[in-house]
Amino acid sequence: DPCAVPGGGDPGAVPGRGCVLCPAVTLPVGAPAAPAELQEQTLVLVKPDAVQRRLVGSVIQRFERRGFKLVGMKLLQANQGILERHYEQLRQKPFYPVLVAYMTSGPLVAMVWEGYNVVKSTRAMVGDTNPATAAAGTIRGDFSMHVSRNVVHASDSVETARREIGFWFQRDELLDWHSGDSDYTYGP
Repeated sequence: DPCAVPGGGDPGAVPGRGCVLCPAVTLPVGAPAAPAELQEQTLVLVKPDAVQRRLVGSVIQRFERRGFKLVGMKLLQANQGILERHYEQLRQKPFYPVLVAYMTSGPLVAMVWEGYNVVKSTRAMVGDTNPATAAAGTIRGDFSMHVSRNVVHASDSVETARREIGFWFQRDELLDWHSGDSDYTYGP
């Protein structure tokens, strides 16, 4: 690993894009890399309520139709450790124990999506945290019933996305692949 970070670098690093801790370092890949603005990534979690309601395909379909590229996905049972890291900023909130109990109540699907302005676009696609105020046409506006069962999590900034992707994915779990439709999606 070319990363100078002790212990081998950042587990959230993406092949071909470098280490989150030392982004100047890039790792070799077989195909030419897309322009940096097309490589922005975000984390999306399809929460246990959506998995139980068989909504995973509907969520994925929205991202595919938008033109984003799926570079990582896994079905897993979240454990206390990963959730403590992921929701660290919420630890002191009174709802935190209920949130962790809910997020460990069943499987979830963790995904990394890539594309132009994907973080901001994803937040718009997901909609307001409270489904009562989420616009129709958003994922939460269309599928969610209650704020505590709001179907998905989406990173709120590029920096948060980098950190969260590192919690949920190892470097070798993210694929750097060429999307044949990128010219049609983004133009020349």
